[in-house]
Amino acid sequence: MNQRIREVTERIASRSRETRAAYIESMRAQHRGDAPARAGLAASNAAHVFAAAGEDKRVLKLLRAPNIGIVSAYNDMLSAHQPLGAFPEIIRAAAREVGATAQFAGGVPAMCDGVTQGRAGMELSLFSRDVIALATAVALSHEAFDAALMLGVCDKIVPGLFIGAARFGYLPVVFVPGGPMPSGLPNAEKSLIRKRYAAGDATREELLEAEAASYHAPGTCTFYGTANSNQMLMEIMGLHLPGAAFVPPDTPLRTALTAAAARRAAAMSALGPEYVPLHAVIDERAIVNGIVGLMATGGSTNHTLHLVAMARAVGIQVDWTDFADISAVTPLLTRIYPNGQADVNHFHAAGGTAFVIGELIRAGLLHRDVQTVVGPGLDRYVQEPVLEDGVLVWRPGRADSLDRSVLRGVDDPFSAQGGLTTLSGNLGRAVVKTSAVPADRLAITAPAIVFDSQAALESAFRAGELDGRDFVAVVRYQGPRSNGMPELHKLTPPLGVLQDRGQRVAIVTDGRMSGASGQVLAAIHLTPEAAADGPIARIRNGDLIRIDAVNGTLEVEVPEDEFVRRPAAEPPPMSEGTGRELFRLFRQNAISAEQGAGALAWD
Repeated sequence: MNQRIREVTERIASRSRETRAAYIESMRAQHRGDAPARAGLAASNAAHVFAAAGEDKRVLKLLRAPNIGIVSAYNDMLSAHQPLGAFPEIIRAAAREVGATAQFAGGVPAMCDGVTQGRAGMELSLFSRDVIALATAVALSHEAFDAALMLGVCDKIVPGLFIGAARFGYLPVVFVPGGPMPSGLPNAEKSLIRKRYAAGDATREELLEAEAASYHAPGTCTFYGTANSNQMLMEIMGLHLPGAAFVPPDTPLRTALTAAAARRAAAMSALGPEYVPLHAVIDERAIVNGIVGLMATGGSTNHTLHLVAMARAVGIQVDWTDFADISAVTPLLTRIYPNGQADVNHFHAAGGTAFVIGELIRAGLLHRDVQTVVGPGLDRYVQEPVLEDGVLVWRPGRADSLDRSVLRGVDDPFSAQGGLTTLSGNLGRAVVKTSAVPADRLAITAPAIVFDSQAALESAFRAGELDGRDFVAVVRYQGPRSNGMPELHKLTPPLGVLQDRGQRVAIVTDGRMSGASGQVLAAIHLTPEAAADGPIARIRNGDLIRIDAVNGTLEVEVPEDEFVRRPAAEPPPMSEGTGRELFRLFRQNAISAEQGAGALAWD
């Protein structure tokens, strides 16, 4: 085992000793033994459970077989979640094959950042994770289920399902993905048309045609943003069936994997042959494995929020220093857009998660001795699923990459270190996704130009006010307490244009950028945020800002006594409309980005 990985794991375990023990104690106290959960219900309660169960009513009344709760983020607007509509019937049929039952316990909201980016609805996006967690808890609160299947894919949805399910960690839980859409317009062409549109050299019709050619069918968007990072995480943390993450939707193999997840959930229940509750699968080793996977694949920076919140939900305390220390010893094994031009389908075809996990095990970077939903040990996840004569089996994954421009082994990585680092200094703490930033752009000292919204920066760009000079764009009042911490997708195209023209530019923000953070150096998730009296609120136009992603520093070069005397800039007016006023309580109670940026309290 790599010594640094061992040390970080031990540090997390030590830091989390009390909170983890309290969580485990709570889960064990709620476990009801080897009787079906519904056996504890009064007759009237139980009658409501199976009143509409049709052919499953007899089995549910007998109180002998496990009942699986389905929690789904299905809707037919999101391409990633549209395939989930067919899953409940597949799951019910598979459960019946093993004498079990399955019921649709509840739906959770699933909003699309692709639709809401740059729109008012994006200010609801991060807190939708908390809403999903709450909805998951409501779905599972009927005390009628012996195991649960979580059907979800995208950004806040998988973390929200996880956090909600964690409060029912005495149940076995399997996550069931939907799979990516077919590859569309090459990412290089998509990126080029976006830059041309930002520069005024392409029409809206041309832009729409390019976007429609990129996002064109059922399935997950194929770039490696938060949605596909979620799928990698669930696999490397042992919550998927092996190899399930990137199998396309509406294929026989995807159907077979969905059915197998239902059968496996029944077997893992307290009424099955091997009881494997969620709390036994997710411990500090599984969380560290997840961070290693993110670093090795250049995963979404959103998980410096989400994975922290997910860990807290099971009593484990993780911070950004843990991420940075793991990144320092984890090689970057993939080049997937926005950190390259390939998409997740190319990655999957080249060897995919089975190859990555095998290489990381070989290098001693993963905890091999973890519990997973398919049994003890991570070795099963070095296998890939196939259909042989219509039967689902697993075979050894690739021992070598089929495309070294997309996927490499630990002996010849794209970089000796992972794709993320932490910055600290007199402006606070922030994270930087370094995997796509050119080496000569990893540090900058330049004057600040301050904005209170991405729209203001866009306006300045269109007016030519940013031309011909180096600068650091400071975009503040974008944290969770300000406006819900929307993703600032619209920053990258104009700043990318300026960088391509030879200007040295960078970003400092207390907001999020996720997959939109790429070739432009961006210090994001800055904490404390402006609305929490963070120093970013005292930056003025012309202040020299130094960002150094090589040495991990973030500073404003203003004399300390002068800087601390400055009053904070007035925040923008509180956002309302599009339902944002309903989330005022969430904003008021949000914790810091490094703590997970949520508004739920459970400890």
